[in-house]
Parts: sequence; structure tokens; C-alpha cells
Amino acid sequence: MKALLIDDERLARSELRRLLEPFPDIEIAGEAANAKQARELMASLKPQLLFLDVQMPGETGMELLESLEPPAPQVIFTTAYDEFAVKAFEMNAIDYLLKPVDPARLAAAIERLPSLKAAKAKAQPAGRLAGTDKVFVREGERCWFVEVSQIRLLESEGNYTRVHFGDAQPQLFRSLNAMEERLDPKFFFRANRRQIINIAWIARIEPWFSGGLLVELKGGTKVELSRRQAQEFRDRMSL
Repeated sequence: MKALLIDDERLARSELRRLLEPFPDIEIAGEAANAKQARELMASLKPQLLFLDVQMPGETGMELLESLEPPAPQVIFTTAYDEFAVKAFEMNAIDYLLKPVDPARLAAAIERLPSLKAAKAKAQPAGRLAGTDKVFVREGERCWFVEVSQIRLLESEGNYTRVHFGDAQPQLFRSLNAMEERLDPKFFFRANRRQIINIAWIARIEPWFSGGLLVELKGGTKVELSRRQAQEFRDRMSL
């Protein structure tokens, strides 16, 4: 999806560009510092999404959006002023983000983009990842190319997932349920609502409260299995 960043502050555009790096579906096609530049770029680039500031010299972001002929691009407002939020949603904005933009709020806004939802719905489901497969993991400016077998633990953090491998624990903009769909159940086990463990990384297992199990992974991390999950684990591992 082509996106255009429209903000009169260069530093604000740079920060937003940085925050959008973890979202491969968003292609930043250009930047504009005012409404005039934005119109020129929209005519040539045909963006599907605008990240639009409200207060700019001359024409405001609201005035720019009102002047566009339908069908207008989808819009996510980014501004330091909260008093225009109601009007923004009346104009069918996807979201209204206050500066400094919170990464979690930005991710939630992108998840609501109708065109991305439609594209994902049409996409073929991805296959399971084998233990020898390597995956590209990115968090901010840091990147890893890690073998799936080296991922020992995945933990839910709201709509995101904390992935543990080596000394790294990056946060991914995917839910634990979405991650579980990609992982081979022969190697990964859903220990509880918040955690998935790599069976190969289990160092020790001991009985726990109410028929559950306490699993200790190599490195010392301990994970609790409820009675129900413990029974499923026993059945799978023939204990």
C-alpha cells in the first residue's frame, strides 16, 4: 500500500518513517510539507493512504482532505492537537494519533485499514515453518535472521508477541495466535494462554499445583502448564 507522509515538520516525518519500518505492507511513496506539495504528489503517486498532520502553514490537513475528489485515500491523522478528533472521525479517518505517536496505537491503526484487511483475507494461508527454516525478525533498527529451532519461547503481550532466542527478546507486531498458526505443532506447544514453548528446549519437568506441570527451559525460564494443558502435553509426549 502506497502511503504519503504530510507534515510541515521534517523531524516529525522522519520519526513517522522510522515507526513505519516494521510494516512491510506500507510503502512510503513520498513526503510533503504542505497541502500544495501533497496535491502534486497525490496526482503523480496515487497513494492509497495519507498520514496527515492537521495544523500546517496555509491550508490545514482538514481543509486538504475536504477538498479532495472521491474516492479519496484512506487517512490516519497525526497531530499534536486533540480538539479535532471528532471532526476527523466524521470525515471517516481510520484513526487520529497524537504526537509523539505511540507505536502500539500506530500498529492498531494500520490493522484497521480496510484495504489491508481485504488483501489478507484473499491471501493464501502461509505454510508451517520447519525447524530448519530461517525467519527475518525486526524490531526498530535491529534485525536478526534466526533459525526457527532456536526460538525457545513466545509470549503474548496484548496484540503483540515477545520472541525469545539467544540473548534477544524482540517484540513482533503479531498476536500469539497468529504466530501459533505458523509454527509446527510437532515442535512448539501452547503451554497456556500467554506462552508457546519449543519442546526441544525443555530441560526439566516437574509436577505442579492442581495436576499441572512446571516446565523449565534451557537457560532457566520456567513455564506453568495448567491441568488441561498438562494432560494434552502428556498425551502428546506419551508420558
